Amino acid sequence: MKYHLRAACGVILGAIACVQGFGATAHHDSCIQEGWKKEIPQPVYPDKDLVELYHKTWEIAAGRVRKGPEGLPRSPYMDENCYEDQIWIWDTCFMVLFAKYAPNSFPGEGSMDNLYKPIWDKEKTPLRIHFVDNPPLFAWVEKEYYDFTGNKNRLHEILNRKQYLQKHFDWFAHAKAGERFECSPQNIHLNAIGEDGFTWTGRASGMDNTPRGRDAGGYNKILWIDAISQQALSARCIAQMEELLGNTDAAVKWKTIYGRLKGKINELYWDEQDGFYYDVAIENKQPCRIRTMASYWPLLAGIASPAQAERMVKYLLDPQEFGGSYPTPTLSRRDKDYHGQTGDYWRGGIWLPTTYMTVKALEEYGYHEEADTIAEKIIRQQLAAYHGTKPHTIWECYSPSSNEPSTEYGRRARPEFCGWSALGPISLFIENVLGFHKVSALRNEVQWRLKREKGRHGLKNLHFGTTTTDIVFDGKNTVGVTSDSPYSLVINGKKYAINPGTASIILK
Repeated sequence: MKYHLRAACGVILGAIACVQGFGATAHHDSCIQEGWKKEIPQPVYPDKDLVELYHKTWEIAAGRVRKGPEGLPRSPYMDENCYEDQIWIWDTCFMVLFAKYAPNSFPGEGSMDNLYKPIWDKEKTPLRIHFVDNPPLFAWVEKEYYDFTGNKNRLHEILNRKQYLQKHFDWFAHAKAGERFECSPQNIHLNAIGEDGFTWTGRASGMDNTPRGRDAGGYNKILWIDAISQQALSARCIAQMEELLGNTDAAVKWKTIYGRLKGKINELYWDEQDGFYYDVAIENKQPCRIRTMASYWPLLAGIASPAQAERMVKYLLDPQEFGGSYPTPTLSRRDKDYHGQTGDYWRGGIWLPTTYMTVKALEEYGYHEEADTIAEKIIRQQLAAYHGTKPHTIWECYSPSSNEPSTEYGRRARPEFCGWSALGPISLFIENVLGFHKVSALRNEVQWRLKREKGRHGLKNLHFGTTTTDIVFDGKNTVGVTSDSPYSLVINGKKYAINPGTASIILK
């Protein structure tokens, strides 16, 4: 049966969100121009429904590009589609990871600046920052964005001149619960516990109703594996960026900080008995054996040894844990609080940010086939939910057992969530289904895991750095390439020199 994707009315869906009790306030109209349609990459793929979903997702995301209220440091900005008068750190960070594919139309850098400037420059802002102690992902996202765009001026501004990334790392490392920032309506929940890590809460960590801490006496009785791992990821990324800018002494300093965190995580949070990274009870330093997707942040940060990663991957592929037809539920299916029908938000719901993180963590350790399989299963779930659920849209999170949205307080989670849920039909589609898993302006290189069995597929109008290129496999044995600049194309490990103009690569 063929389906036709339809444009949903923003006003109607805004009303739906309010009826469902999700607190949307004044509706701000999108300010994006139609030129975005010419900027985005154009996928070539035999499954037309996935291509249509890709375009529909960009369309919804375009509706979330907002002209900010007067006094906003940077406008326009990307709105996550939750509260109209507040912005989120970790939502924004994950949105930037798909916005990089069309940076002129989708303001990733400006959206990040709307967080940095109120927090660290103390600029007044009409949009409040919901939880300053959200996951500290700035350094990771800025590194990924810089690798793709090659915008060195941006890196110099945030790392050398303003030092936003270093300031946020240092503050996070010493944060104390109850602290208040003028730009946020909430007190800080994060609390640093010496060198051992952090206590947090479900909402501040982003995993609102997670049962973590259940068996230890509560959220403030455990050290959170994601908090310290995200700090390690930040230190690693800052070190890499300092190195790229030629700041050798600073790079050595941040490598040392990373090494110290890596040692602490493996010493305190790794459980050799189960082969898993767990939260840790403060009282006795014993593992809290509640398995969640938060435990894959150490892999993204490169903390695990190959042997440790292999044991973690087994849980990810086990249908009774995180695997099966609906992979990456946020809570293990063996947990007593796992909600099998809808996932009940963070008690098993499938979330695109944690799925994207986990897919990239797998790639970190060379599990490319497993990463691609998980990515395609999730996108196809999003596609089936789009067709089978009204309104036909992209949802905040999904059921771990069916092609339905997840629920929050018994009601369907938010519609039109592009928002980070665009990571599936856009980023995972480009990177894991089409196979363009690494596009780097810094290395002037595109790495492509081409799969001949997929037939004719590829990507046109791909912009990275100052290059625009088309790369399409004909389904037989030839790759056609058009480019306006020279670069290296790596196909399944073999490097080809691409020159300006049109060329054909005959695959052996």
